[in-house]
Amino acid sequence: MTFRELTLGAAAGVTVALAAASPARAQERPALGVELNSDENRRGLSWSGGRVSPSADIYATQGAFEASGRIVALRDSDRHGGADVVGDLSAGASTTIGLVTVRGRVTGHLFGGAGFDADYVELGGSAAYTLGPVQLDAGVDYAPIQDAIGGDNLYVHAGAQAGIPGTPWTVLAGIGHSSGKTNDPFRAARLRPGGDYADWRLGVEHVTGPVTLGLDYVGTDVSERAASSFLLADARHSGDRVVGRVRFSF
Repeated sequence: MTFRELTLGAAAGVTVALAAASPARAQERPALGVELNSDENRRGLSWSGGRVSPSADIYATQGAFEASGRIVALRDSDRHGGADVVGDLSAGASTTIGLVTVRGRVTGHLFGGAGFDADYVELGGSAAYTLGPVQLDAGVDYAPIQDAIGGDNLYVHAGAQAGIPGTPWTVLAGIGHSSGKTNDPFRAARLRPGGDYADWRLGVEHVTGPVTLGLDYVGTDVSERAASSFLLADARHSGDRVVGRVRFSF
């Protein structure tokens, strides 16, 4: 069985589980959204080569089960071998213990138009603590050893967000660190350009009805000089930048 078949099979399995769940818990209406970003930026790295990127997503839950999908334009991304698009399929579950929500998930990243087999899978776990308008969260995402990413990849992260009472504004902050084993330096540069690195984010959001406007400052401590040794590192798009976004939910 191929990676793509395994990922699609997992997503189909979660869909069946959602449909077969106890009728005492009616399935919630899926949440849909479309978004436009000035840059598709993940963990401080541009996935769209610094270009504007539209996306669409869906998120569904039933009981403890969660499933989501997102498709994103990558604009011939150098980081992902010239990929035009990526689809992120995720399936998992969550539970709440007091004020803490714990989640576990598996996510497949499926690339279209890449010059090589770029697909890979990640396992993730997180915990979020909410008190009034404040939420704190921490988590770990781990991609086991795969040829597509030249080894494995461990991402440890923490964040916070707080709504400003009486206003539609929310402020956000986050930090993360990527590390891992390298078997193929060329492929490993996709997720860890120049080696292990740290990233950070400061942002603000304004929500009015279904419309969310956001502005983020993102950055990394990636050495552009070290990253420039590998094409997939896309060294020009691994540094500090401001990212704007607008989202419509329905």
